Amino acid sequence: MTKFQQRVFSGVQPTGALHLGNYLGAIKNFVELQKKYECVYCVVDQHAITVDQNPSELRSNILEVLASFIAAGVDYKKQIIFQQSSVPAHSQLSWIFNCVSRIGWLNRMTQFKDKAGKNRENVSVGLMVYPNLMAADILAYLATHVPVGDDQKQHLELSRDIAQKFNNDFGVDFFPLPEPLIYGNATRVMSLRDGTKKMSKSDPSEFSRILLTDEDEVIISKVRKAKSDSELIPSSTEDLNSKPECLNLINILSACLNKDSSETLRSYSGKEYSILKKDLGDSLVQIISPIRKEIHNLLNNKDELSNILSTGTEKASAIANPILADIYKIVGFK
Repeated sequence: MTKFQQRVFSGVQPTGALHLGNYLGAIKNFVELQKKYECVYCVVDQHAITVDQNPSELRSNILEVLASFIAAGVDYKKQIIFQQSSVPAHSQLSWIFNCVSRIGWLNRMTQFKDKAGKNRENVSVGLMVYPNLMAADILAYLATHVPVGDDQKQHLELSRDIAQKFNNDFGVDFFPLPEPLIYGNATRVMSLRDGTKKMSKSDPSEFSRILLTDEDEVIISKVRKAKSDSELIPSSTEDLNSKPECLNLINILSACLNKDSSETLRSYSGKEYSILKKDLGDSLVQIISPIRKEIHNLLNNKDELSNILSTGTEKASAIANPILADIYKIVGFK
């Protein structure tokens, strides 16, 4: 078995201002991972257009995601941060994977079923096959590890299946089988208005999410108005699991404090929600306020952000292009 260099790949879609779920579920982990691994971080703009996008807003969002990465602590001088569409190897490898992957595999993807809903015949082909592009994103760099939220584990399993099938089909030991990295209590941050739904930019209620660009008083207000009930905070994990909104608030605060959720629950057991919400609001302000200010500073110099992306593209291409050339030889294109 080939010994692969340990490398992390991950990406975030530029579909509007990033929210707390993006930070706690992904970007916070990016900062920690760069201490241990060589990391390749991508603004996945090609994934974004699987649904309709306003082109001018998309261009602006790409820079805002980059600014959010840097403001949160990702070191662009030591790690690679780039724009997906600027490295053609992603889409070139994706086509090969379209021919390796099986339709039955894609039909089982629960996220596609959720997003397509009853309108499956009218959604774009891209929405269905974007897990193949995700596999290409990862494997174009022979990445060995991928930080994923709970809702992305199925896509990573597909990437592993594609890598394994490619290796088997062509009798090679070329692709690693990337391993998931799942961190902390807030790998999946839920809506502040409905603890059974993931926090999302597409939710019509602004009070369902906390943005990394929200002002302090807005953060406090959103947390204070987060859905809860009239009972006291439960004492047992079993009771907590039956209260999705309370569980979400406990998990978010635990992630902010870098504590286990059971430890946080013990601190608030039997107390009123107002106490938990005040402490959560204060913690979020402490974390988000400096990030928000740095995002604004960085967005005031968009030329510099564009230069950072260009440098990242050069670094990413230097890794991906030779790998793609080897893949072309294996497939028979060269």
